[in-house]
Amino acid sequence: MSQRSINLKEPHIPAPRRGEAADWRVLVVENDPAEAEALVRALKRHGHDVDSVTSGGAALQSYADVDLVLIDLELPDLDGLEVCRDIRSTCDVPVIAVTARGSELDRVLGLQAGADDYLVKPYGFRELMARMEAVMRRVRTPTPAVRAVSHGPLRVDAGSREVTLHGRAVDVTRKEFDLLYLLASNPGTVIPRKRLIHQIWGDSWSRRTVDTHVSSLRNKLGGSGWIVTVRGVGFRFGGPAN
Repeated sequence: MSQRSINLKEPHIPAPRRGEAADWRVLVVENDPAEAEALVRALKRHGHDVDSVTSGGAALQSYADVDLVLIDLELPDLDGLEVCRDIRSTCDVPVIAVTARGSELDRVLGLQAGADDYLVKPYGFRELMARMEAVMRRVRTPTPAVRAVSHGPLRVDAGSREVTLHGRAVDVTRKEFDLLYLLASNPGTVIPRKRLIHQIWGDSWSRRTVDTHVSSLRNKLGGSGWIVTVRGVGFRFGGPAN
C-alpha cells in the first residue's frame, strides 16, 4: 500500500490491552483492496474486530452490528455521501469519512450527510486512531441521575436503557432512547431543536436527523401523541391521548 493514503510507518503505538480501552467492531468500506488490507491489519493489531467491504451496497448490508464505520466516499456503485445518508437515516452508528476528497465543500457535504468526522488522505494512522477515539467518546452518553421515568403505560429506564409500553419491550436505537428519555424527563416542556441536536448528537447531524428519530419513535410507540411538534421551536413530551 502506498504512502499516499495512510502512513503505517509511524512510531509503533502499543495496542491497548483488552479492558483498558474499548475493542470496537469496525466496518471498513474501501474499494482499493491494498488500502483496505493494510488498514484492516493495522486496526486488528490494535485489538479491534474488523470487517471490510468494497462497495456501498455491501456497506448498507453490513453496518447494523458494528460500532464504527470508516468509509471512503469514492465507491464503485454508490456515492459515499448517499451511503452516509442512508446509514444515518436508520441508525446512530458513528461514521468517519476517510477519503481523498479534501476541499472545504467536500468536508461540509460529508458532515451534512451524517459523517461524525472527516479525514482526508493521505493521513497518519495515529491521527485516525485519535479521531476514532474522539468520536466514540462523543457517542457514549452519560447515564442520567434519574434512573427511570414513567408516564402512564410508558416506562423509560435509564439504568437498563430499556423502554416498555404496557409492560412490553419497545426496541429502540441508542439515540432514540436518548431522545425519548430527554423528552420524557421534561414533561410539558418544549425542548428546542438546537438543544436536542447539541445534547444528543453533538456537532454531527444532518437536517433530517431529529425528524427521522421522532418519526421512528412515534411509529414504535404506536402514536404521534407521545412526541408533540411545536412548530418553529422544537418538541415536547405528550402522551397517548394527545
